[in-house]
Amino acid sequence: MGVKITANIDEALVEANAINVLRMQFERDDMKAFPSQLEYFKNFGITEERLKKAKKDIIVMHPGPINRGVEISSEIADGANSVILEQVTNGIAVRMAVLFWVSQAQDKDIKNEIAY
Repeated sequence: MGVKITANIDEALVEANAINVLRMQFERDDMKAFPSQLEYFKNFGITEERLKKAKKDIIVMHPGPINRGVEISSEIADGANSVILEQVTNGIAVRMAVLFWVSQAQDKDIKNEIAY
């Protein structure tokens, strides 16, 4: 399907047009997959050094909330390539619109549309 799968984040960054970083939820890590947040950041965190391997105009995304220094450094989160604040703002508006739409679904036709 034209998709290349890799477990190497540095390799993935080389050709990426955008990166969407997600919050690591250590509170849900019952299996202790990572001994520490520092180890997670060293292996997977988006840093200035790591982003130097990417295209100059790469878009950096994160839906928030950010764990700075865990999944992304502050320099990258607040940097020129970041669209995080816009993404968070738009995410709130989209969720509000969806909740409003779902709450207004009273007739059968609208309920059927929502199901798809």
